[in-house]
Amino acid sequence: MRRTNRRKSCQRSAISYQPRVASLGSRPSLYAPNRRLATRSLGLLLLFLSAVPAFAAAAERNDLTPRVGAMEIFGERAVPQKKIREVLGLSEGSPLPPSRGDLEDKLSAIRGVVAARLEVVCCDRGKTILYVGIQERNAPHIEFHPSPTGDQALPEDLQTLYRDFLDLAKEAAREGSTGEDLTNGYSLMAFPDARSCQKLLQEQVEKYGNELHEVVRKSGDEEQRAAAAYLLQYVPRASVRAGQLMVDDLQYALQDPSETVRASAMRALKAVRIGAKLHPEQSLTVLPTWYVELLNSVVWSDRRGASLELVELTESRDPDTLAEIRERAIDAVAEMARWQDLEHALPPFILAGRLAGLSEADIQAAWVAGNREAVIKKAIEGDKKPSLPERLIQKVK
Repeated sequence: MRRTNRRKSCQRSAISYQPRVASLGSRPSLYAPNRRLATRSLGLLLLFLSAVPAFAAAAERNDLTPRVGAMEIFGERAVPQKKIREVLGLSEGSPLPPSRGDLEDKLSAIRGVVAARLEVVCCDRGKTILYVGIQERNAPHIEFHPSPTGDQALPEDLQTLYRDFLDLAKEAAREGSTGEDLTNGYSLMAFPDARSCQKLLQEQVEKYGNELHEVVRKSGDEEQRAAAAYLLQYVPRASVRAGQLMVDDLQYALQDPSETVRASAMRALKAVRIGAKLHPEQSLTVLPTWYVELLNSVVWSDRRGASLELVELTESRDPDTLAEIRERAIDAVAEMARWQDLEHALPPFILAGRLAGLSEADIQAAWVAGNREAVIKKAIEGDKKPSLPERLIQKVK
């Protein structure tokens, strides 16, 4: 009966929707970052729910304190990692501090550091992983758009329907039904009620394509932009121009100053890319450029999403794409491929193998054998131009 009522609510008429904006002075909890936004963004919502088993396991041990199971520091180049760890004051087994903001401020005050970002992810052998992102002065980084200030907002009926869909997606995640069909270029979840709601969203989006375009680029409300980014995948591909405009809007959203918006855009663009590959008549082009730039992000979820997409976008070994990764993000790929969590390290390791010129079979064999460092070293060495003596020797040979 509960599901039937839920489906009806997804179809109900529009009601007033007032976004709840957190105070600028508030500090989010470290182990539940931006929880309000997480419930408004499908990708972050599912990520948050995935952390529940780790906390439940701690409760079963009569230890309700979330703790650091493993710690990864990335983005540091000139700043010694020892210094970063001293400022953090954390190690494996330490309780997670109540506020990430204070630690990020302390890390950003280190000489040579311009930004820092902490993110907790579940799980490495049942333990939470603390990712510590460091952005150093003059190091490769992505330039995000300035925060927009417009008052654009989605129509209330579309807002209400999207909010109901997020409730259903949350229910699906709790029941372990997070599968989705992306073959048409947009998401249709396996969970029946959520799938029905998505079909209703698709019908509504047909009427509001222009509004989505305006909101994702101009709205000063990041919740509005995040919703618009997710919904853009349902825009009809009535013409090549209309389809490419939708892709351009999503690629623009990949450079949004809000990680919530970027997460929604990546989720939508993944569906669009899969649909375009299966339906070449759409003639849609998804550029790798902004994914490459996101490999240098101080935010772990940016790097994770970008590495997954670039594995797909480099499947054909396009030399221009590989050259772009090598030029802009070889160091980022190398450090990510060394991460302790194998699931998180595998996509960048595949990229490293392709940069090293290895076949897919050789990449797989090296991974299974635990021979990561040799592949990473080869990828890095391929980025170095031989010195004059080395070139002369090569010429003689």
